[in-house]
Amino acid sequence: MKKIKTCIFPVAGLGSRFLPATKSIPKEMLVVVDKPLIQYAVEEAKAAGIERFIFVTSQGKSAIEDHFDSSPVLEETLRKRGKNVEVERLEALRLDPGQAIYIRQQAPLGLGHAVLCAQHLVNEDAFALILADDLVLAETPCLQQMIQEYNPQDGNMVGVMEVPMEQTNRYGILDVFQNKGEKVLARNVVEKPSLEKSPSNIAIIGRYILNQSIFGYLKNQTPGAGGEIQLTDAIQAMIKEVPLCGYRYKGQRFDCGTKEGWLEANLAFAFEQPDLRINLQKNLQKYFSFSENKKEGKQKECA
Repeated sequence: MKKIKTCIFPVAGLGSRFLPATKSIPKEMLVVVDKPLIQYAVEEAKAAGIERFIFVTSQGKSAIEDHFDSSPVLEETLRKRGKNVEVERLEALRLDPGQAIYIRQQAPLGLGHAVLCAQHLVNEDAFALILADDLVLAETPCLQQMIQEYNPQDGNMVGVMEVPMEQTNRYGILDVFQNKGEKVLARNVVEKPSLEKSPSNIAIIGRYILNQSIFGYLKNQTPGAGGEIQLTDAIQAMIKEVPLCGYRYKGQRFDCGTKEGWLEANLAFAFEQPDLRINLQKNLQKYFSFSENKKEGKQKECA
């Protein structure tokens, strides 16, 4: 099997759930502890052996490009101050010349359209796709797990997790016909089904390994919900010719496209750092006690 060396990062979204913060910064630059979401995504791709990083951007997203560029003035200032560890961290951010490619999605026509914008840059039989909103805390990075287990017979591979049945209306859900350990084979994918119509509780997250032929389907795809070109519609249209495989990754996923998920991710990743854990536990207990006391005070006033 040829190596998967290209990953697409669709980063053109508006991030309206995080307004007014995302009025001036891309949502992918929202920080979890000390790194922006897009950096976690790129580091995950690097760990998986990715060599070419394609960012599908839109107007107002130049901060992403700047983040992975060199910062000569900042780096020199840090060196003069003896902050060598910080310099090393900045140097590790940089992508080599030619590795990072930035292209524009000039209209908000959906995830499928964002992927299609990168067609002319993908030459391999299969490529990866990471949605930075989906942050996964794992011992082995999620995409690395998938690439290690992927083979061409899998067709399109998607990262999957089990969700409560009452939450299936939030995800693309697989109609599974065979379980093969960590892999599941699907006959269909249903986008955000109701509880009554959901074929399973196996939900797709923002990790994909896609067959190159998907570009042809996306090009001919009829706009779906919201007048957008939906990636899941193209994957569904391919199933008769290209299988669909779900991979049960090991790790915890956080939906950082929501405030609740982003806050939880900050806590989870902070607890992974010993120097933050102790004080964080104390502060959480303090604020929890404050909240409870405040609630009790209000109840007494009402009485």
